[in-house]
Amino acid sequence: PRHKCGNKKSCPQNYFAFKIISGAANVVGPSICFDDVVLMSSMKNNIGRGLNIALVNGTNGQLLKADTFDMYSG
Repeated sequence: PRHKCGNKKSCPQNYFAFKIISGAANVVGPSICFDDVVLMSSMKNNIGRGLNIALVNGTNGQLLKADTFDMYSG
């Protein structure tokens, strides 16, 4: 069976599934999936160098804000 965000098993009822994948230098970009919706990825062109953060409402799972913080350039 297919599980949300490509996880190996399903989450219990009333829990959100998520998967965060770290990038590999500048070869593979990071991605954030929440409840089977990709919030950030190179395909969506909304990731950057440094920290990639998605703020999600913990009650309804709605994406509130997604942003990157370039820790290299200051």
